[in-house]
Amino acid sequence: MSRNHLIQESGHLLDESGRLREPGYALRPPFAYDHDRIAAHPLRIKDWDYYLVNDEAYAVALTFSDLGYIGLVSASVIDFERGSYQTTSELVMLPMGRMGLPTRSDEGDVVWQNKRCRVEFAHTDGGRRLSFYMARFCGNDEIDVELLLDREPRDTMVICTPWRKNEKAFYYNQKILGMRAQGAFRWGAKLHEFDVGDSFGLLDWGRGVWTYDNVWYWAAVQGRIDGHVVALNLGYGFGDTSAASENMVFVDGVAHKLDEVDMGIPVDEYGDYDYLATWNVTDNEGRLSLVFEPQIDRVDYINMGGIVTSDQHQVFGVLRGSVILDDGSVLTIPGIRGACEHIHNRY
Repeated sequence: MSRNHLIQESGHLLDESGRLREPGYALRPPFAYDHDRIAAHPLRIKDWDYYLVNDEAYAVALTFSDLGYIGLVSASVIDFERGSYQTTSELVMLPMGRMGLPTRSDEGDVVWQNKRCRVEFAHTDGGRRLSFYMARFCGNDEIDVELLLDREPRDTMVICTPWRKNEKAFYYNQKILGMRAQGAFRWGAKLHEFDVGDSFGLLDWGRGVWTYDNVWYWAAVQGRIDGHVVALNLGYGFGDTSAASENMVFVDGVAHKLDEVDMGIPVDEYGDYDYLATWNVTDNEGRLSLVFEPQIDRVDYINMGGIVTSDQHQVFGVLRGSVILDDGSVLTIPGIRGACEHIHNRY
């Protein structure tokens, strides 16, 4: 199997023994995600939907996940002008598949609520409607989010990734970037509207069975350059990516495939990552020459008795530089907004 194997088949994601049938990448989801073929305990199944919408002033991120022994319902507001953020999460103990995440990204809705939160991620004609409410977001204030995402691009990033150390573990992921976004969020007395012309949305749709201890790097940026919608999805470190990487550049919804990427996170005098210094993002084929200028490090840390831990650095900022596209032309990026992250999870 060649490097960056493009999946051409369809059918089942897993074989009858629970192994990933065909590692590689695709531009649309090729396989059915069948829970009845998973050969792992429900505690090991990790399913999530993550949406992010941003313009030049704010970003709002919504997470709905069932991670087996814990569920996470989370909202974040990132204020680019003030250089600040707020994240609040509701934890659900031992959901083990009961939170109702659909098995496809293009159909099936999320509808869930408890005494504090209400979540509805619904498909509409040509788009997705996101409705999210949480009481006691940042103290006593509540947050209410209503968004519409449409104009889904022709191409998306889909990856089917196994793990070498566990043949029954797998990662099935689709990332859809550069959707048109509109709507608003209200946080206490603050109301911010996302206008159609300069707001963009992405979906990170993930399903699978993970191993216990994992680290990953992921960058997602989206915006408009000279009238064209441009987005980049860059990532590595998660599972066995020998069959394919998830690195792509999208121009007006058309994917340009990259191979290996290095985020180039600088380190300080103690050898630790200096997340707020300038990153130098490159690749192994000489097609990327990018700098990421950080503005906000959204830190989130969960420690449940040392057994379940999540150490997250999602760094928001601006990406600049150039990319050589598949046809050899050079795309100049004067500056588009997004996030680059480094995550270490044990759960």
